[in-house]
Amino acid sequence: MAKPAKPKNVDREHDNERLIAQNRRARHEYEVLETLECGIVLVGSEVKSLRSGRMSIEEAYGRVKDGEVWLIGSDIPEYKQANQFNHQPKRPRKLLLHRREIKRFANRAYEKGLTLVPLKMYFKEGRAKVLLGICKGRKTFDKREAMKKVDVKRDIDRAMRRS
Repeated sequence: MAKPAKPKNVDREHDNERLIAQNRRARHEYEVLETLECGIVLVGSEVKSLRSGRMSIEEAYGRVKDGEVWLIGSDIPEYKQANQFNHQPKRPRKLLLHRREIKRFANRAYEKGLTLVPLKMYFKEGRAKVLLGICKGRKTFDKREAMKKVDVKRDIDRAMRRS
């Protein structure tokens, strides 16, 4: 007897992702114009530390140096079992992008005075990835306006659920 066909998962992008860290403050302080997924160069003890879920990208930002993109200010704490082979927690880490992506994405941020901000870091199919965003800083009144929109939307959703 034939097995019934399994429904195909339309959203295959998120099947094999495990979130490590998310920069929630970035969405509040910046307006995200465009995002790009990129790889990151890590050493073994950093990967072990990430697998245990310990990392901070709150103060991190991206910078273009000599045609390469670097993640500066991210904190990956030392892995206790790595003793003498441990890494420096706040060292700059190279991001892996194609040349055309660097030209289009990173240089655009540099020209217009925008900022490269890491929005989240996750494992995708066993490899560490960073979701990098081109962001424009928000003014205080913009932040207030965005918070008001979120509150109004939440109230509308509540009212719709009740009725």
